[in-house]
Amino acid sequence: MWAVSTATMLALAGLLPDFQLRSADGDSATDIAMTAAFGAGAFGVLSALVWPLLVRLLLLVPALVLGLLVFFLNGGLLLVALRLNPTERGAVAWETAVVVAAAMSAVASATGGALAVRDDDAYRRRLYRLADRRRGSGPPCPPTHGTVFLQLDGVGHDVLLDAVGKGLMPTIARWLGTGDRARPTHRLTPWRTDWSSQTGASQLGILHGSNHDIPAFRWYEKDRREVMVSNRPTSAAELQRRAVERTGDTGLLAVDGASRGNLFSGGADQQALVLSIATKRRGRKNRSRAGYFAYFSDPANAVRTALSFVAEVGREIGQSTRARFGKVRPRVGRGGLYPLVRAFATVVERDVVVAAVMGDMLAGRTAVYADLVAYDEVAHHSGPMSRDAGKVLERLDRALALIETVAEHAPRPYRIVVLSDHGQSPGETFRARYGLSLGDLVRAGCGLPVPRKAERTHSGAEARAAVRAALHRPVEEGGEQYRPSRRSEPLVLASGNLGLVSFPDVAHRMSKEEIDVRHPALLTTLANHPGIGFVLVRSEQHGGVVLGPYGTEIPLDRLDEDPGPLKDFGPGAADVVRRTHSFPHTADIMVNSWYDPAEGEVLAFEEQIGSHGGLGGGQTKPFLLSPVALSAPVDGARELAGAEHVHRVLRRWLREAGGPQVPLETEPEERAA
Repeated sequence: MWAVSTATMLALAGLLPDFQLRSADGDSATDIAMTAAFGAGAFGVLSALVWPLLVRLLLLVPALVLGLLVFFLNGGLLLVALRLNPTERGAVAWETAVVVAAAMSAVASATGGALAVRDDDAYRRRLYRLADRRRGSGPPCPPTHGTVFLQLDGVGHDVLLDAVGKGLMPTIARWLGTGDRARPTHRLTPWRTDWSSQTGASQLGILHGSNHDIPAFRWYEKDRREVMVSNRPTSAAELQRRAVERTGDTGLLAVDGASRGNLFSGGADQQALVLSIATKRRGRKNRSRAGYFAYFSDPANAVRTALSFVAEVGREIGQSTRARFGKVRPRVGRGGLYPLVRAFATVVERDVVVAAVMGDMLAGRTAVYADLVAYDEVAHHSGPMSRDAGKVLERLDRALALIETVAEHAPRPYRIVVLSDHGQSPGETFRARYGLSLGDLVRAGCGLPVPRKAERTHSGAEARAAVRAALHRPVEEGGEQYRPSRRSEPLVLASGNLGLVSFPDVAHRMSKEEIDVRHPALLTTLANHPGIGFVLVRSEQHGGVVLGPYGTEIPLDRLDEDPGPLKDFGPGAADVVRRTHSFPHTADIMVNSWYDPAEGEVLAFEEQIGSHGGLGGGQTKPFLLSPVALSAPVDGARELAGAEHVHRVLRRWLREAGGPQVPLETEPEERAA
């Protein structure tokens, strides 16, 4: 390694005019080679000794910034290394030092792999030593099975099967026993999400056993006058607190568990990149950024991930450019910071989380739950079945293979469970199809001003005509007709293809009758719009009603007899709609977009061509891939429905594996009894 680094430094000195190697004893080839050897050796020593300290000092730096600082920190170490030469130091400018250090680190990483010095086996050996030290200071590792839960964020059941069929995920294919006569080691089970088909609701239910009162990814709470957003640290902390208070249990990972890359902790003592503790600044339990140090303390990891980060940014720019010039439809904008966000999700987050899971296994922890968000981020902008998303699935499969290999060398046997929190449904955006957003349509239906471009659309014109007709309609109970004002403007929030309309100036959840008096054209405008599948509102007469086109109005207790506009959304739609209606913070108006059952397409109210958050298509059909050594998730006569049901299944598996001795939760009907 030292020899190769020396040769690399000599080659760079010959190629870069701003990088010179000199010696006080002369400029002979031997003298210059000695200078290069000293500089390369000093650079290697500093990288091994000083780099971990620098990373620890920078734990509070955001990950995107840390990725860029890697190059500059490496350049600084190179400058220090050259100035340590006792004879004559090399001459190099700052910007050149960054290039030289990055090139040397890249060549060293590649050469190390070829020499079997820094390949995966060597990395595992270092983790083994770390695990040995951990075990030496703690109790002996139990002989029972440990369990690793790996969440592939946003990967639907059908998307997984399609990827296996195309050969994109050979590890999953081998586990399922497809393509050959090998006996399967795992079974694949689909499950059905709640109406809010998104990570916040699903993961809170899976990890903490309750996702009660989470109507969407983002929603407005009138009593607190606050917009809750599932992936906002303060909101995540509050949601976790409520779930623990409701269930009386700290979570799935409460006994000897580790939570990696999740929104919620699951009660784990070991946490890294966990959003619900990201706002804590003090105390030993604030380990949200510990995973960064564990991974980036090795300069080879830091440089490799940084280079992969840059490559991923370039890959996204190239892919989006081809899609734009190829006039691919549907398509959304992929500029701004998105290339950096994608690179973080597909490179940095993946590398850090996978390394943390490997460390947990080698430390012998009983239960580990980790979230890999790469696919979900790419599928939002490229489409769930796109070639771009398929490439991400390939890389995730390689990560699964690496974790499987580490399990073979762990101090205790491990069972690997792979699952997803939701899927994604394709389709163009509501704005792209109709020329206005859901917020514009709601404002038009309320008689409020909308942008001129939205006014000129067919939908906008129809809404204005309905408002004019309604305002000339006599008031049934007498009195003066309500006139909208700025103070009464609705708050419209989007969660994929689920829209929420709230009126902040009214303290309670408004009823259909109250909305009709205030905005007589609004509900009709929404229910009759071709881009909207159905609308849920509270009714003073029926408790709750689902509205559809042509005056359809079905009470919730009659949906089993006559599903009306819910008939295309599949089995279980009525159940999840009724459950959401019971939540204290359900919006005044819940709007689910149109859904095409033939093509599986929805219309996203956000700028996404792969969306999730409501009902319709693959977004509500995630998967659970479990070892056949564990009991079946459900018997053949039942359906695995809801994240809380998944939580109970995972709890049972932990007990079967000799894991945390927590009480197995009863079924909902038993609790009610």
